[in-house]
Amino acid sequence: MNSPTESVEVKPVLPGAMPSSMGGGGGGSPSPVELRGALAGPVDPALREQQLQQELLALKQQQQLQKQLLFAEFQKQHDHLTRQHEVQLQKHLKQQQMLAAKRQQELEQQRQREQQRQEELEKQRLEQQLLILRNKEKSKESAIASTEVKLRLQEFLLSKSKEPTPGGLNHSLPQHPKCWGAHHASLDQSSPPQSGPPGTPPSYKLPLLGPYDSRDDFPLRKTASEPNLKVRSRLKQKVAERRSSPLLRRKDGTVISTFKKRAVEITGAGPGVSAVCNSAPGSGPSSPNSSHSTIAENGFTGSVPNIPTEIRPPGHHAEESTAMGFCFFNSVAITTKLLQQKLNVGKVLIVDWDIHHGNGTQQAFYNDPSVLYISLHRYDNGNFFPGSGAPEEVGGGPGVGYNVNVAWTGGVDPPIGDVEYLTAFRTVVMPIAHEFSPDMVLVSAGFDAVEGHLSPLGGYSVTARCFGHLTRQLMTLAGGRVVLALEGGHDLTAICDASEACVSALLSVELQPLDETVLQQKPNVNAVATLEKVIEIQSKHWSCVQRFAAGLGRSLREAQAGEAEEAETVSAMALLSVGAEQAQAAAAREHSPRPAEEPMEQEPAL
Repeated sequence: MNSPTESVEVKPVLPGAMPSSMGGGGGGSPSPVELRGALAGPVDPALREQQLQQELLALKQQQQLQKQLLFAEFQKQHDHLTRQHEVQLQKHLKQQQMLAAKRQQELEQQRQREQQRQEELEKQRLEQQLLILRNKEKSKESAIASTEVKLRLQEFLLSKSKEPTPGGLNHSLPQHPKCWGAHHASLDQSSPPQSGPPGTPPSYKLPLLGPYDSRDDFPLRKTASEPNLKVRSRLKQKVAERRSSPLLRRKDGTVISTFKKRAVEITGAGPGVSAVCNSAPGSGPSSPNSSHSTIAENGFTGSVPNIPTEIRPPGHHAEESTAMGFCFFNSVAITTKLLQQKLNVGKVLIVDWDIHHGNGTQQAFYNDPSVLYISLHRYDNGNFFPGSGAPEEVGGGPGVGYNVNVAWTGGVDPPIGDVEYLTAFRTVVMPIAHEFSPDMVLVSAGFDAVEGHLSPLGGYSVTARCFGHLTRQLMTLAGGRVVLALEGGHDLTAICDASEACVSALLSVELQPLDETVLQQKPNVNAVATLEKVIEIQSKHWSCVQRFAAGLGRSLREAQAGEAEEAETVSAMALLSVGAEQAQAAAAREHSPRPAEEPMEQEPAL
């Protein structure tokens, strides 16, 4: 009867044996639970479920405890490693500081040694000079005589500098090296000071450097001032560097030569298209041209009626084979050629209101009667960059009369402003443009004439609001097909304000009205003289500008009133002529022979 005792002995083993029974461990040996169940008989399921829950809870608690122990151990190791890392880092920083201090000390010692060496060398040099002076057999009187020579020479030069010379200005010595020879010769021919005490030289003579050739001193261009020469030399250097740059090599290995030598490969274009229109994907510097054609096509076809384009770098100074004035590709010229070749646009108007003349655009269409180029720019008789754009430049060959230059003169005293630009549009630009009747309007919209640009880069005082009103006037042409291409401008605020005004005009947004002072102000004398000269020249080609010559000195308000009065007079004259014609017709009808009236039939008597 040992079985009850065995079942009691197996019972404490039950918690340890449960995982194997729950896990379904293999093996043929029965577990203690099975043995107890076999010996004790059936067990209550609820009690068994409760036991299993307790055992599962105990296992979870044991796992949680093990997890906490592991995490504590990991945290302990992490803290230990962190402390070790900090100690090593502090040690490394200390070593670096020590090395830096040692290096600084070595440099300081080296500097001190170098200074000592220089001092020793200077000391030796002074000692040698002192030794030479001691060994030199020269009396004190000779030293005094040398001082007298220097003083008399200085007095002689001062006296000569005060005398008027035919070659100098404001009694100053000529600065040009080629003038030195003539100036020094005049010194030789003049009377030297009288002989004085012993030791004084009889005269002061300088070697003659050579004859002065005035032909070589004449500037190559009127713009050959020092700033412009520097700019042109830099531009020539950049052109040379650009032509030798490996960026000009296409993917197939061929080298791109100048624009004149490049083949024309425009889809749908004729053989007469300029080489500057060539553009292929990935072709390097000529690749921006595709954007020009897309913008122009959208503006002409009407998908986007009015377009402002922010193109950088600008382009109106770029000529066919020369980059200059920060311009490499003439965007407006390329666009014009594409419009004419791909979309068969007949007549294109280009208005350039950049303060610098667009010499590249003028050169591109100087002989083309299908392109009317009108430029408003600072000219100052050719003394403002680029020096081109005189009023007499009216075109060549069949293009005579299709190049209009409103070349402002007189500098910036007073500066050209809103009144002058609006007057130029009223008297020259818009009348000629209406008579030309373009199919498309392109604007080289340079904003360096906006107030805020200093004189070397601008100097005018046109407001951003004024450019919005000028754009609104241009929208009356070509059915409103206007494309603006950003050109010059060096002040970001001025560019943004003027661009905003022009975009508002293109979007038909109501513009801010011009100030009453602008409407009441008269254009300055220099502007009136410029416009008179332009009208005198252009009236030979455009008869519409002749009637504005008499009213150039009027303010905008006076001009508007005069035009309204003129319109009323014209309408009244038209009515009078119509009335006179009607009266003449009535008189003619009265004097014409009337047909014989038929006798009335008499009614029969009743």
